[in-house]
Amino acid sequence: MGKPRAKRRTGGRPVDAGALKRDTLVMNETQTFDTIIVGGGLAGGLAALALASRGFNCAIVDAGDPATVRNAAFDGRTTAISYASARVFRRLGLWDAVTPNAEPIRDILVTDGRAKSRFDEGAVSTFHLHFDSRELGDDTPLGWIVENRVLRNVLFDAIEKNALVTLFAPAKRAGAAFNAAHAIINLEGGQALKAALVVAADGRFSALRAEANIKTNQWRYPQTGIVATVAHEHAHEGVAQELFLPAGPFAILPMTSASKGEHQKKHRSSLVWTEHSDAAPAFMALDDDKFRIEIENRFGPYLGAVEPAGPRWSYPLAFTLAQSYIAPRLALIGDAAHAIHPIAGQGYNLGIKDVAALTDVLSEARDVGLEIGHLSVLQNYQRWRRFDSASLALGTDLLNRLFSNDIAPLRFARDIGMGAVGRVAPLRKFFMRQAGADLGALPSLMAREL
Repeated sequence: MGKPRAKRRTGGRPVDAGALKRDTLVMNETQTFDTIIVGGGLAGGLAALALASRGFNCAIVDAGDPATVRNAAFDGRTTAISYASARVFRRLGLWDAVTPNAEPIRDILVTDGRAKSRFDEGAVSTFHLHFDSRELGDDTPLGWIVENRVLRNVLFDAIEKNALVTLFAPAKRAGAAFNAAHAIINLEGGQALKAALVVAADGRFSALRAEANIKTNQWRYPQTGIVATVAHEHAHEGVAQELFLPAGPFAILPMTSASKGEHQKKHRSSLVWTEHSDAAPAFMALDDDKFRIEIENRFGPYLGAVEPAGPRWSYPLAFTLAQSYIAPRLALIGDAAHAIHPIAGQGYNLGIKDVAALTDVLSEARDVGLEIGHLSVLQNYQRWRRFDSASLALGTDLLNRLFSNDIAPLRFARDIGMGAVGRVAPLRKFFMRQAGADLGALPSLMAREL
């Protein structure tokens, strides 16, 4: 692979490290930053830009090649951005680049039922939940659905232009050391990076978390997530649908329309289908026509004729919650801290709140002369984030266990519960604000506009 390429700056223009004089950058020298972010995904990239917006000099270390991860074929998933999370992108100057490819969620419809099959005509409960964004009193949607590739490209474009962010990618860690004065990240090829704080954004299988001996509560679900984009005859009108089936939730999320000529049916939705793990491989192996039939058996007729509009992906579902979000000179964010079931579409929003909270904590510490990597500073981050994210993570776990079954007493109880919530406006508004990540103590990047 050779030595990783570090992005440095001359006259405001990014250039390759190899184009610089040796006395500017020696490959074996130690380079110093305020923070080193390990993991350049959606959480890590956003963290670098948020910290840079407060004047912190950041390095990102990522094993992936940017040219590969920016490719449209790399990841076909979509992400739900809550309306409070969108404020972060807006305040960092990123939202204008996102919004042309962000589909607003105007309504959310939640129903309970069974899929149609040759043995069962299927059934949908008479009780359902309808969340209407207009009940919140302004024109703000409940959130937006954005393709991961769009978010990734927006973040990479901003990183390339930011003089306070240096990207080391593709670059593999050769080791890490933490002491009372600083942290060191060693890279294969001989480079060493030094900082007051390392931010672990390296995912649910975080190596940094393991090296810091941070224990986790974790378990595998007997479920697999199937993700695909579908084209359909009728417009979705900005409605996100979630149908609870015995195998798990089946979500239909509104996407922006396809470009003219890109697909015969220009209306698109993202499909997030939770299925029993032993059955998922058979669905993944179906040809497009048979896969379409299975989709229609679950979609119902409301979107008209549907068909797959690209490849499909699958991944095992699991729960991971770090018992601590911090260690000396180390802070965990995103999936490194908490990886949750996709039932509520809150995974990335939790990570965005981590980023915004950590940015506030570090900025306030620096402003009063405290050392940003000191454990007493990081404890403020942990107090802010762990209970909040653990509560939501465990709540999604409970929802999945409650709804992913066909046990008659539980079906009755959840139908009554949905009916009750649907009839009480304050409860509906509470759940909409919860889904919008707009409750509790909000970091300044997420705070409501006055």
